[in-house]
Amino acid sequence: MIITSLLDTDLYKFTMMQVVLHQFPGAQVEYRFKCRNPGVQLAPYVAEIREEISSLCSLHFQESELAYLRSMRFIKSDFVDFLGIFKLNEKYVTVTPRDNGEIDIVIQGPWLHTILFEIPVLAIVNEVYFRNVQKLPDFALGRQRLDTKIEQLRAPGLEELKIADYGTRRRFSKAWHEELLRVLATRLGTLHSPGQAPETSGQMAGTSNVLFAWKLGLTPLGTMAHEYLQACQALGPRLRDSQVFAFESWAKEYRGDLGIALSDVYGMSAFLRDFDLYFCKLFDGARHDSGDPFSWGERLIAHYKKNRVDPNTKTLIFSDSLTVPRTIGLYQQFRGRCQLAFGIGTNLTNDLGDPPGHVPLQIVIKMTRCNGQPVAKLSDTPSKNMCEDEKYLAYLRQVFDIEQPG
Repeated sequence: MIITSLLDTDLYKFTMMQVVLHQFPGAQVEYRFKCRNPGVQLAPYVAEIREEISSLCSLHFQESELAYLRSMRFIKSDFVDFLGIFKLNEKYVTVTPRDNGEIDIVIQGPWLHTILFEIPVLAIVNEVYFRNVQKLPDFALGRQRLDTKIEQLRAPGLEELKIADYGTRRRFSKAWHEELLRVLATRLGTLHSPGQAPETSGQMAGTSNVLFAWKLGLTPLGTMAHEYLQACQALGPRLRDSQVFAFESWAKEYRGDLGIALSDVYGMSAFLRDFDLYFCKLFDGARHDSGDPFSWGERLIAHYKKNRVDPNTKTLIFSDSLTVPRTIGLYQQFRGRCQLAFGIGTNLTNDLGDPPGHVPLQIVIKMTRCNGQPVAKLSDTPSKNMCEDEKYLAYLRQVFDIEQPG
């Protein structure tokens, strides 16, 4: 089995799932898979993927895992009680090959019972693919590249730069993921035993992966993802107010905790229009996930100043296709002007070779419908948009006053 624990996922899946349990327990959703790499043949591995998903659906939370979740200050006891009887149901997911060698994965059912599929299914697709096409991975090269990244981060003047691992969904394999996290935790922080307090000094801020945070004594990191704001297009009272409704519903659940807002579901301009003085003060900061990060940071800092909020009291999180050199560049531009955090994904967990021998898969599973209606994001990187209903996309652009790209 590739996935052996339901904790082997990103923290924001649990933080969103808790909101779903308490505020939207009847929501029905649909997710769809997309591989952005042209010509990748996944169809030959459909049987293996199905077998791994079947194994995933046999798992349940162990008492020790529930105890770990219960120890988090923002996780509520009734949610942990629900997880105690929770299992993923195979009937909600279908994997089918296409004639062109690609595959379709559709996840459809109650949001509360399907939200935990995305990350482990993506990790399964990655690992099944790479164990078939790269039977002799160049781990020596991967370790050498990891050493180089660590030395770059440990350069003089970067002592306050902290990174986090955001790479579960696109990792080369579970074993490689754990190895590199152990190395990062040891060389950029202090490795702890399970149950000990996470390390707050050093340059390793933590990981989005709950299982490895627990196993390695790292800080688990995450708040909200695009699917949450997309679902609110169908769940809120009015489409134009869906972003505000999402932020207010989040604040209702967490009362100021987990206060990082995702900024790119409708693009930065629409985000800033809704992110008024109230939200500037209420939320601890925002996360960048598409578009030019340098421009995004400058605009957000200017927005805080315009609203008479000191940017030095707020956190800007960068998480879009980061490499270590780009992370260092962002740190050098914004340090001393705000609080900073960096989540590095694929470039950490799937950097074991060069094309044509090894190309990381750019695969996603995105929510496409909620309660029977289309939902979508209109990010500052148009290629990240994922919605087959062009009329709905046009309507969304009109409602949020977003120009048609191109």
